[in-house]
Amino acid sequence: MGLLDTLKAKLAPAKEKVSDFAHQHEGQIERGLEKAAKVVDEKTRGKYSDKIHTGTGKAKGAMDRLAHKDGGTRDDTFTPPPDGPPPAS
Repeated sequence: MGLLDTLKAKLAPAKEKVSDFAHQHEGQIERGLEKAAKVVDEKTRGKYSDKIHTGTGKAKGAMDRLAHKDGGTRDDTFTPPPDGPPPAS
């Protein structure tokens, strides 16, 4: 068995725990991602909104892959809060 195989074998239980955690707390994690994206977007006054929304979508997609081991997917797009981002200056 090679080094990579040994590492994979040792990390498998940790990956399982992280996956279970992500599955149990999926809603809280998503709300945290959205809240962090909103704060950063406000602090940058909307200058990097497209990059923030893309990154948030990718983070949600990664979390979704962890939480749903059966291959379930969903839309990775970021939906801004109802009040929307501040106007760009």
